[in-house]
Parts: sequence; structure tokens; C-alpha cells
Amino acid sequence: MDTNEFAVLKLFVVGILVNAWMIRGLSATDSINIEPTPPRPRKPCNESRLQWEVEVCGEDFKREMGHIEPHYWCNLTHFISEYHRFTFCTETKSNIVSCYWPNPLVESYIIHIHKHFFSNCTLEHVVWVDPPDETLTILILVPVFLTLAMIALVVWCSKRSDILT
Repeated sequence: MDTNEFAVLKLFVVGILVNAWMIRGLSATDSINIEPTPPRPRKPCNESRLQWEVEVCGEDFKREMGHIEPHYWCNLTHFISEYHRFTFCTETKSNIVSCYWPNPLVESYIIHIHKHFFSNCTLEHVVWVDPPDETLTILILVPVFLTLAMIALVVWCSKRSDILT
């Protein structure tokens, strides 16, 4: 047996062993309990308390946004941490009062906050323009030539199969 053939054979055997090991380790039937778990009893959502808690989160957000100049309100990089704290607060408060997040109550309050702070942030109208002809030509021709090159490579390899095997 040639040394190259022996190396390929060893690589093939190692590949099969690694594949079998990975499949065995990832097998879901080994560690899953087939019996369904009963659902946890869930308290009903306390929407009136949620409304109050979300408004507290909103007041904190308004206070934090008060420290940011209004002309920076449309640039997310200036208030991303404040907005993250606001959304995290609403999510946490929703879970505390046994409500899902997001829910219609929280969504309506978030929309209210958006209308208050970010209503002037929309662009007038985005105008889409075609790229220059040179760029468009390159974007079209590169995949065409790559496809032709792959076809030529496959044909060339199939004709030389006696040497490659």
C-alpha cells in the first residue's frame, strides 16, 4: 500500500471515529426525559401594577435623557445605555408582576416614549441610486467568471480522474 493511500485511509478512519463520537455526544435521546413536564402555575398578570412600574421606568428614562442635549436624541450612540436600561427595566418589571414581555401595555408605553423623544428623527425620504457603471459591471462579471472557472475546473478534474485517483 502506498504511503499516500495509507495516509488517506488513516484520515478516513479518524474522520469516521470523530463523526461517531460527535453524534453520540450530541444525541438527544441519551439525556432527555421523555415524560412531559407539567406547566408551572403562573399568577395572573397584574396590569395595573405593571402600568405603574413601567411609568417608573419611563420617568427614570426621561430623567436620564434630560442630561443629553436634544440635538443628540436622534443619534443612538449618545443614549444607547439609557435606552438599554429602560428596556431592561420594563422587562424586569413585567416579569416581577407575572406579565409577559413585550405585551400590549408595555409596547404602547414604549411607543409613547418614542413619540415623545424620537418623533423628529425620521429622514424625509431615502433616495436610492444605482451604483456607477464600473462598479455594477464588476459586481456582475465576477460571479459569472467564477462560475465559468468552477465549471472548467470540474470538467478538467473529470477528464483527469485517472491521475487523481
